[in-house]
Amino acid sequence: MKKNNKRFSGISKLPNGNTSNKIVPGCIVLEGGAFRGLYTSGVLDALMQFEINMQCTVGTSAGALNGFNYVAGQIGRSARINLGYRHDSRYVGLEAFKNNKGIIGFDFLMKGTQYFDPLNTPRFMNPTRDFIAVCTNCKTGRPEYFSKNKTQDIFKAVQASATMPYVSKMVEIEDGLYLDGGCSDKIAYQWALDHDFEKIIVVRTRQREYRKSETNLLVQKMTKRLYAGYPALEQKLESMNSDYNKQCDELARLENEGRIFTIAPSKPVNVSRVEGDVDKLADLYYMGYLDGLNQIQRIKEYLEID
Repeated sequence: MKKNNKRFSGISKLPNGNTSNKIVPGCIVLEGGAFRGLYTSGVLDALMQFEINMQCTVGTSAGALNGFNYVAGQIGRSARINLGYRHDSRYVGLEAFKNNKGIIGFDFLMKGTQYFDPLNTPRFMNPTRDFIAVCTNCKTGRPEYFSKNKTQDIFKAVQASATMPYVSKMVEIEDGLYLDGGCSDKIAYQWALDHDFEKIIVVRTRQREYRKSETNLLVQKMTKRLYAGYPALEQKLESMNSDYNKQCDELARLENEGRIFTIAPSKPVNVSRVEGDVDKLADLYYMGYLDGLNQIQRIKEYLEID
């Protein structure tokens, strides 16, 4: 398939179906990364096929978008939408910007897809499992964690969680303004620790060794210009990369201690945040799927399940 084709040719061969109703005690934490989230889609499909349906799911940005399909128990849905509609302007492009004031078309993602690949909303909303979308409060610069079992409109929280700064309009939730959860908490494992989960799985979208460079001068200037009226957010954006690196270091320590189980890409990820090459996206999905399958036995041992 040529790079400029609009849809991935192997969509019909993607894993599909529904996972069982089995629920596993513990929490799964999903890192963001825009279209690098295809890796997470693959991992989650592998977990669902082996009935590893965690009691609580916490997702940041693309992690939240993947997370609601995981909680709905729909194997392959995230991949079908991303690989099939990446070049649909209702999802990414002019129509998306027109309708949602950003590069991602959440109207299409949350409503339009219901006509051809509907979310199992009753299963998603079942209170026996919790789902948390991580968002950044633009006034305080701090993360907030919206639970589907407590929030009036969890899908609006998912939209805010995945609304990229600089290129998108802030999202209003209950009289507050919010942006991408990755601005303040890219990997929300601390939330899971603070809520006393004994078993915590973290799904990364970068290799364990990856660290970000310091925020460059051009980005700092753009931040000051765009968010001059939100000093706490401005400060958080300027420290975002160094905060992420500290998270990665702490996560490595927790993994080495056996406190947290991490699943991360087994090879370097050469996919951009808004990658348009659906073959590369599909390769990333299958990397996640195979990495997930290869870890199943170790995951079960960590979770102490059969």
